[in-house]
Formats: sequence, C-alpha cells, structure tokens
Amino acid sequence: MSFNEGSRLDTSQVTGGGSRGGLAIGGGIGGLVITLVAVFLGVDPSILGGSTANPYDTSQVQTGGTESATSFDQCKTGADANRDDTCRIIGTVNSVQDYWNDALPADVSRQYRAAKTVIYSGATQSPCGTASNQTGPFYCPSDERVYIDASFFDELSSKYGADDGALAQEYVVAHEYGHHVENILGLLAKGQDGRTGPTSGGVRIELMADCLAGVWAHHASTTQDAEGNTLLKPLTQQDIDSALSAASAVGDDHIQKELGGGRVNQETWTHGSSESRRKWFMAGYDGGTINGCDTFSTNDL
Repeated sequence: MSFNEGSRLDTSQVTGGGSRGGLAIGGGIGGLVITLVAVFLGVDPSILGGSTANPYDTSQVQTGGTESATSFDQCKTGADANRDDTCRIIGTVNSVQDYWNDALPADVSRQYRAAKTVIYSGATQSPCGTASNQTGPFYCPSDERVYIDASFFDELSSKYGADDGALAQEYVVAHEYGHHVENILGLLAKGQDGRTGPTSGGVRIELMADCLAGVWAHHASTTQDAEGNTLLKPLTQQDIDSALSAASAVGDDHIQKELGGGRVNQETWTHGSSESRRKWFMAGYDGGTINGCDTFSTNDL
C-alpha cells in the first residue's frame, strides 16, 4: 500500500531505542528464543502463558535505559515512507493510530490511547526484556509500546519467504497495534489459559490481532495526517497478496517446517497456522469492523 506523496508524517509518535546491545542478566535469551522457534510476530510471551521458558521474564532483565536522540529527520512525507522502511513504519503508526482513535470509541465505546513505537537498531531494552532482531517485533503491555527493528523486514522476506511489498511490512505494524487495542479492551488476560495449541488463548489473541490489522487495512485509505491529507492510497490486489504472504510466513506450521526439518507439532502452537492467520486477516479486511474479530466465541479458527 503506497502513501500519498504529499501527506505529512508525525515523528512524535515514535522514538529511538536505547543503547545498542542491552543484555538480559544471565544472557542467552536470543539463542533461547530461536531454539523455541520464535521470531514470531506477537505480544510479550510473559502475558500469554503456556511456555515453560519465558524469554521476557522481567525479574531477570536490567531495567532502565535511555531513549536515543533519534529525530527521524529523513521522514517528513509520504514520499519518504514509500522509499524508506523506517519512514514506512512511522507512516503506518500514524495511519493505524488515526483509525483506532476514531473507530474504537465509535464501535465499542472505549477511548483509544496513543502508544509509541520504539524503532531501534540491533538491540534495546524494554520493560518486557531485551528487544532485538532475534525476538522480532512485539508489543509490551507494561509500557504500552511497540518495539521494532526495521531490519526485521529483511528477515521476514529472506528467511521466512514473505513478500517484500509495502503492505507486508505495514501488516506487521498493524498487528502489533492490534495487541494494543486488545490491551485497551482488557482482553490480553484471556491469553493466560496456560495452554498452547490451535485453540489456546494465546493463539486466539494472535488471530484477533491479525483480524484487527485487517480491519485497519480496510479503512487505511481513509486515514489522515494532522493537516487532513489522506495518508494512504487505496489497496490493490497486489497489496492484499503481500499482506497475506506475511501472515503465512509467520504461521506456526510454516516456521516449524522451516526450522524443524518439516516437522509440525500443533500442540506447541502459540500464534496459529498460516491458513488461520490469512483467514482472520481477511475476516477483518472483508468485514471492516472490530465486531467481526471475536476469536474467543468460535472454535472455527
């Protein structure tokens, strides 16, 4: 999905990460995450349960850390978002938050509250643990921020086979903000059922976030910058295919096949199959409303 070149980007909605290489006390988190077939899109695993190892155990990480003085001066317009991954993240954050700021109170009578995205390079510290390219993008409910390294998009494409199109990247951001909406609605605790597998609470939380990303995509070309300029152009079928490729790439079954020699174990799933992730993104996109995203009221996942 392309940005209108004259639209304006609001860099106040993002911040730079802290110092590079923030380490968890005890170390080994990155390797542990890879071993557990992570590099998923997702919410902080510590609130979802169902795992014997918690790579974001905040009792084991260093607290604090400072934000960088990154100004993102290169990101001013939609034209910048079309050419630069970091600027595209910023533009997508602007669009997603503009949509939910109006839609959430209208649809479910809840006031949206803004959430910043931390754009870092290499690694940075969060209240949920060390953010790095090995953990992948995630939403931390402790500080209500999204953490993302723009180089993750290269990993998503080169390692997991996602399309490198714009909406594939924008889907990643919109999915994380879906978790923020879930947090506002008080739904994240539903992921704490202590289970894994295709119908577990954690999977339902992830599929709902996929659906909410689809809802945003349905309305994205109506979102505006602070001056009333439309941020994004209407979606094309190529855009939709791009987003679906990203959803497929981060399905539990796909990642297990890639990293586990073709073996798939449904009982360990935490995010849902590729088919389910595509299905729920399209449910949100086709329906265009949060009311079609209740993954907890059905076993047809």
